Amino acid sequence: MTAPSSPSDLERFKASLTTHLDWFAERGRKVRFWWRDDDAIEPTPQLEKLLRLANTHDVDVALAVIPKQATAALADRLKDERHAPVLQHGWQHKNFQRKDLGERAAELGFRRDLEELGPQLTEGKAKLEKLFGEKFIPAIVPPWNRISPEVSRALPNLGLPGLSTFTWHNFPKAHQVQCHVDIIKWKREVRFIGWGSAFRKFDLELCRRRTNPEEPLGLLTHHLVHDEGCWDFLHEFLTIAAHHPGAEWPEVKDLFGCTPAAAPSESTTS
Repeated sequence: MTAPSSPSDLERFKASLTTHLDWFAERGRKVRFWWRDDDAIEPTPQLEKLLRLANTHDVDVALAVIPKQATAALADRLKDERHAPVLQHGWQHKNFQRKDLGERAAELGFRRDLEELGPQLTEGKAKLEKLFGEKFIPAIVPPWNRISPEVSRALPNLGLPGLSTFTWHNFPKAHQVQCHVDIIKWKREVRFIGWGSAFRKFDLELCRRRTNPEEPLGLLTHHLVHDEGCWDFLHEFLTIAAHHPGAEWPEVKDLFGCTPAAAPSESTTS
């Protein structure tokens, strides 16, 4: 069930977002937005809703696809989609940390042996290249948004120079594009964070963009677990942010600066 939000919370969010973007437009500047959605493996009704929103508002939604479970059916569904580039979501989205020791979940954490993990990520990259061809951007999205420094340093040598996690504490690096606002509340009950929380999170990030305009503001979603509040948010947010003169939505492949893979052969998704 979605947390109750008063109409005033929604209106305050919309007014704040518009006011921030007006500030940029009045100065001939733009906030750079991007959108990442995690855990795709196959076509679903929720994915259809997501793609419909991206197409309606003419913005990219970068799909972080889990390679081990990725299906040819997903590749076939996306092959003609203009706004659905693909990123690599680890290998199998499995936790290798010690929950009994209080360690937070991670597939690419400090407990992984690179001699085992490296070939898995390489296999995942090859599978996504074969399935999605030029739609695939060689960038890793670590499951649970956690990655050890050792694994991170190894990525370029695996042919995966791109990286996207969830933080604004890291100094920006080439090929690293972060997400900043997750619209889902994960603890206890998985649901939309609420308009009040959305207002505060975007207010902070948009204030930061006044002095840090080059960093894209990343929206994070998970279509498979969206409640109605999440879908309502995306409609309201994109109605403003995707069409305002104070905003722009670069193509995701350009943000990562990574060369896409070659187009798949005709037999790839057969």
